[in-house]
Amino acid sequence: MSPQVSTAPGVPAAPAQVLLLPGWQNSGPGHWQSRWESAYGYIRVEQHDWLRPLRGDWVARLEEVLIAKAPAAPGGFVLVAHSLGCLLVAAWASHSRHVSLVRGALLVAPADLQSDELAAVLRSWSPPALQPLPFASQLLASRDDPYCSMARSRVFADAWGSELVDCGERGHLNADSGLGSWDMAHRRLGRFSVAGLPTAKASRPRLADPHAERKQ
Repeated sequence: MSPQVSTAPGVPAAPAQVLLLPGWQNSGPGHWQSRWESAYGYIRVEQHDWLRPLRGDWVARLEEVLIAKAPAAPGGFVLVAHSLGCLLVAAWASHSRHVSLVRGALLVAPADLQSDELAAVLRSWSPPALQPLPFASQLLASRDDPYCSMARSRVFADAWGSELVDCGERGHLNADSGLGSWDMAHRRLGRFSVAGLPTAKASRPRLADPHAERKQ
């Protein structure tokens, strides 16, 4: 079932289409994005070149997919991005004239271009776009992510106006993290979609309680 987004009071919410935005080298079959694609029918934005990602090409591809699918998505879109996909969302939002098509974004483990390993390969992505996003967003981060420290995740969340969610020590929040279908993150996606998306805030984000999901 697709997440729902609220419209006007008293008007039934229209279904939002979820677009999956993998990072560099795509998401393999064991990745939670691939599991969500299989289980829920979410749509993966397929890039033309996963191994040599050029920011301009990736942004153009996201724009192309959003415009092509917009007529069939009256409820708009929710973007679910991982790693380099998070920087894609920020880069696209800073230039597109179609940001109103997006209702919100779940940003997971953003790639930090200050890392020497990533900077050498992803030169076209530097500097990253750091403008506030014009839609609601949540940024899920790991304390021991080898590609982005928690401090840098806070910088991204602050710049983009995202709620920052501390996921503990789970690596890069990918297939190697042992997340399976990652139901915790999917419930979070469902919550902000079904309840209606709050206005994005440019102020410093609140650090979410990492144990909140376990208490429910």
